[in-house]
Amino acid sequence: MKAFLILEDGTVFEGIHIGAKKEIISEIVFNTSMAGYLEVLTDPSYAGQAVCMTYPLIGNYGICKEDMESRKLWPDGFIVRELSRIPSNFRCDMTIQEMLESYDVPGIAGIDTRALTKILREKGTMNGMITTNEAYNLDEIIPKLKQYTTGKVVEIVTCEHKYELKGSRSLEDNGPISGSARYTGEKERKPSLVRELKGVGKKVALLDLGAKDNIAKSLAARGCDVTVYPADTKAEEIFAAKPDGIMLSNGPGDPKECASIIEEIRKLYEGDIPIFAICLGHQLMALATGADTFKMKYGHRGGNHPVKDLATGRVYISSQNHGYVVDMEKLDEKVAVPAFINVNDGTNEGLSYTGKNIFTVQFHPEACPGPQDSGDLFDRFITMMEETNNA
Repeated sequence: MKAFLILEDGTVFEGIHIGAKKEIISEIVFNTSMAGYLEVLTDPSYAGQAVCMTYPLIGNYGICKEDMESRKLWPDGFIVRELSRIPSNFRCDMTIQEMLESYDVPGIAGIDTRALTKILREKGTMNGMITTNEAYNLDEIIPKLKQYTTGKVVEIVTCEHKYELKGSRSLEDNGPISGSARYTGEKERKPSLVRELKGVGKKVALLDLGAKDNIAKSLAARGCDVTVYPADTKAEEIFAAKPDGIMLSNGPGDPKECASIIEEIRKLYEGDIPIFAICLGHQLMALATGADTFKMKYGHRGGNHPVKDLATGRVYISSQNHGYVVDMEKLDEKVAVPAFINVNDGTNEGLSYTGKNIFTVQFHPEACPGPQDSGDLFDRFITMMEETNNA
């Protein structure tokens, strides 16, 4: 069946329909990862967006449900050059086509994804429609595309109730941190996790703004007991649980849409509990302390973005997924100073808060998908909790 991707500038791509049989309007973004399409599809940060994968062949290893980063697929649509319909992988549970159908996500294949990506890079991220209607009318569709906004999507993706994930207490019961570590074998895996058990006994409150599962797993694998809270949880409830540390997760949408959450994060900032924030959490902490954010031309989405640690000079290759960024020109250095920058474009990638046990990053140290270069930031957070408890 024919399918069409229509952009708000009037550009039309013709391809083949994949996934669910439905029509959608969404914000069109691109991801440069060569692998990890399942983690992309199950990343809540993509709620309200349709994702174009720039790598030309997608689906060759199928769908391995164990690697899902959340309970469902979140993108509105999926755009690929070529969809592999016969995957080869001993862990494969189903094909992407079957997964898209089962979670009611439509898509389009067979289009020139390189041309689409170049348009989005040159003109900026724009809205689009995926449809199978060959009698489409641009005069009717384009006004609808221009009116679309992602809206308040955090409340859609967050968990409904708080839940707990107990941390490992020994190497014998320590689970893997990510998909890449799951099948390396017990003898190979144990030595690499010795340093990760330093968090035994630490209690961490994770505010779920659209969290990928591997954030909580990365803490639990280091011995921390993690309690995951819905995004609308009041600061007082978190303080009452007396956690050793607080994490603010990744999530979707415009951070300025999260006004009530920002108010509670301001209260968390004013407390004395160490805080580590990722992606949307990083942006919300900045907004809560008087800084500003702005929408990027086309964002950072992929597993190969270099970021520099300004304290050490070390450069990490990072996994990223964001369309907004903290404005460094409006940053009060009495409150926070830049801790990481993007090597490619110089945008802010993290902050260190003056006089506070708080640091935040724009990228993803839990890295699903992506490189695990910056996983030691979880260890830095645990060290911060230890030092605070011993002070």
